[in-house]
Amino acid sequence: MLIPIMLVLASGMAHAVWNLFTKKSRNKSVFLWSIMMLPTLLLLPSLIQELGLQSLSPEAYALLALSAVLQALYSWMLSKTYELGDLSQIYPIMRGTSTLLVPLVGVIFLKESLSGAGWLGIGLMLAGFFVLTGMGTRKSKVSVRMQEMKPLLMALGIGACITCYVFVDKLNLQQISPLALLEITNIGFVAGLTPQVLLSGELRAEWKVNWRTMLLGAVLNPGSYLLFLFAMQQAPMAHIGPLRETGTIFATLLGVLLLKEKQGTQRILGSVVIASGILLVGMWG
Repeated sequence: MLIPIMLVLASGMAHAVWNLFTKKSRNKSVFLWSIMMLPTLLLLPSLIQELGLQSLSPEAYALLALSAVLQALYSWMLSKTYELGDLSQIYPIMRGTSTLLVPLVGVIFLKESLSGAGWLGIGLMLAGFFVLTGMGTRKSKVSVRMQEMKPLLMALGIGACITCYVFVDKLNLQQISPLALLEITNIGFVAGLTPQVLLSGELRAEWKVNWRTMLLGAVLNPGSYLLFLFAMQQAPMAHIGPLRETGTIFATLLGVLLLKEKQGTQRILGSVVIASGILLVGMWG
């Protein structure tokens, strides 16, 4: 179990870093599209070769198409959400939603299991996510609170989308390799952002300013999910799914320390609670 845990921890860190780059970018849609287009082009021959050698059923192709559609929705919502909210607030909510739903999907539909300690760990993580959102501490006007709710609701939608594509991809791994599945998700991700990129006309300007972080993000973005796919091949989804949310701790620290986002002490405290939950799930879940 040690190797899958290490793979998931590395996945969480890589995921947090490329989300930091996205938050710091000028045009979120263009940045996300660019960091995904490069690995999509590189992996396309591998996907074509693998599909050419296999004979998949219509149902299998339908599941692959569903994975791509979910990724398209995810990428579109992600770009919009980062235009509205803080990294240290939005990231915990969108990842925390899947922390609850992914194990439930694994237990209910994939016949996996969690121990009492595992469920306690998930409860601690969710409590930490709630602290990180800062909900219940604001005293602003109703109109201001309503405006603040928009990115939170978007983040909840992203969390639900993450839950769906992780579940679908777990099934897809029974038919194709992690590398081929990664390319399917890449194609969906890029397709979801292409209309916004074409309408913006800011592709060249974004590359001029952020080409270094774009190239690094092009490695970290697909790399983070590829690590998670390899981990899912070696361990039950209900056990390792929550562990990927270590990215929440990393992202919170990055947002508070590097981006100087508000409620730093409260959000870091929430990260400590989350770490306790992760330890429970990882060691005794």
